[in-house]
Amino acid sequence: MDLEYIESKVFKTENFTESALPKAEYDTCHFEDCTFTGASLSGITFAECEFRNCDLSNVQLKGTTFREVSFHNCKLLGLRFDECDPFLLSFNFDDCILNFSFFYKLKLKGIRFINCKLQEVDFSEANLMRANFHNSDLGGAIFDNTNLANADMQTAYNFSIDPERNQLQKSKFSGENIKGLLDKYKLIIK
Repeated sequence: MDLEYIESKVFKTENFTESALPKAEYDTCHFEDCTFTGASLSGITFAECEFRNCDLSNVQLKGTTFREVSFHNCKLLGLRFDECDPFLLSFNFDDCILNFSFFYKLKLKGIRFINCKLQEVDFSEANLMRANFHNSDLGGAIFDNTNLANADMQTAYNFSIDPERNQLQKSKFSGENIKGLLDKYKLIIK
């Protein structure tokens, strides 16, 4: 079954919890001030789309395709990004809340999390090479066998990463946040 193709359309202040977003392939579309809370986006393709000021909390993402999608000032609580179609998966987040979301085993080289809240997020076994976590809160985030090589963690905070269980080659940290790499040793750093 071929999906309908929708290109360069702007969706503004739509509530997709009441009437579902049609299953389609959305190319260079813009979603502004839209509500998707608890809706199903399963099987939908988003290519080069932008979401601004949207609430996508608890949406279903089974088989959803995101290619070069950007999220700005969005609420994305509890999302299972690990259920998305992994083929060419790519997105970036600016000023977003992603608490309790899952990126388990995803390949997201170069992903950007700028000024984001990533509390209790699961990054286990993800490939986050060259990721940028600029000014992002990683309180309670899970890093287990995660590839963070060349990642920029200089202004990230509240993280706890075990250097023995994660790949950190050439990652950048600051003197202020280096203690997040030493948590397992229960040191007192002043």
